[in-house]
This record gives sequence, structure tokens and C-alpha cells, in this order.
Amino acid sequence: MSELAVTMPRIALIHALEESVAPIRDAFARLWPEAQIADLLDTSLSADLARAGRLDQAMITRFLKLGRYAALGSGAQDTQAILFTCSAFGPAIDAVRSALSIPVLRPNQAAFAEALILGARIALVVTFPPSLPALMRELQDMASALGKTIHITPILADGALAALKVGDGAGHDAIVLAACKDIGAQDVVLLGQFSLARAARVLQPCFGCPVITTPDSAVRALRRLLPCPERTAS
Repeated sequence: MSELAVTMPRIALIHALEESVAPIRDAFARLWPEAQIADLLDTSLSADLARAGRLDQAMITRFLKLGRYAALGSGAQDTQAILFTCSAFGPAIDAVRSALSIPVLRPNQAAFAEALILGARIALVVTFPPSLPALMRELQDMASALGKTIHITPILADGALAALKVGDGAGHDAIVLAACKDIGAQDVVLLGQFSLARAARVLQPCFGCPVITTPDSAVRALRRLLPCPERTAS
């Protein structure tokens, strides 16, 4: 009996926070376990951005080098798409997208698209302060391009990321929940960082609207985007 060999897409994941790795791996395990994923982690990216307070040309150059390296694949199999999981680096990710011929996704791209379908009142939650202004601009720009008027409620769950970094997941979730308690009526609550995905399970019972996580949205988008491989006899 011949066996069927299926070559699944190879997707490179580029991380600036180690806390982003587990959520996207979990999302792939649940939503697309057959996909081949390859992780690149450089925690100095987020640390350097926090110190500098702005995204400079040197940082963009570093992203271009990471993107080109990720696109090389394994030698035996090409990388078919790149997903960045770091939410504060939009212009740098756009530079990589312009430089490469394969799909390059921003971490929030798919989640923002889903949120804009669900309604105009969007609560945007982050735990990494540099992410908030960048993500608000990105979300507003996407809405404007679609001719939509939206109201963004920005939420910084200050201290949650620090709790997560020392292994206090419950403390992280409690801080996020406390930050969201007075947000009022919303059409969707959008957790704007991959590391925030774990808090969805404690937030969802508290709101009468969907709670969107960026890892799940990204995996769903990639699965729609990439062609389904054909089965071939081996």
C-alpha cells in the first residue's frame, strides 16, 4: 500500500518577547496542527525599543535582516509566510513586507480585521506601553481605509507583563481583568498582544461581546491565505 506524503506550509514566526511564543504555538496546535512552524526569538528587540522610546532606522535594518533570514527556510523547504508576533514594530514589519515576495503578516492584522467586522466600539488592551499608540494608529488606519468610523477604548494593563515575566500567570490575568472592569459597553474586546491571549478565558465570562486574541486570528488568516497542499503518492 502506498503512503501519502503531504508537504504542509512552512511558516516562520518572529518574536520580540519570549512570552509570545507559547500563545502562538498553542493557537497552531488547536487550529492548524499540521502546519510546520519555525521560531526566531530576539528579546533584545523589545528591550531596545523600550529604552529608545521610538522605532529608528537601525531597528528597521535589524528587522530586514531577520525577515530575509527567516525567508530562507530550511534549504529543503522554502518558507511560505512570515508572522511577526511583536506588536510595537509596525513600520519595521512593513519594510520586511516590501522587501520580500512571500506573505508577511503583522501580529494584529487579522485580529483587527475581525474586530472591524464585529462593530465600531472596540476596547484595545495591551500590557507593553510602546504598543498602544502604534496599535491605535494601525486600527484607525484600517478602519479609515474601509470607510468605517470607530471608537477605540485604549486600555493599558500596567504591571501585567512584569507579572507574566516572573511566572505569575494568575497575577497577569487578574491585572488585565482589573484594567478592563470599567470599560463600559463594547462591541468587541481586542487583546492586542500575543502574550495577552491567556487572559481571554477570564475576560470572556465578564463581557457580553466577543473577546478576540491575536494568535487565534493570525492562525485562521494564515490557513485561509496559504494554499492547501496536494497529497502525492510516495
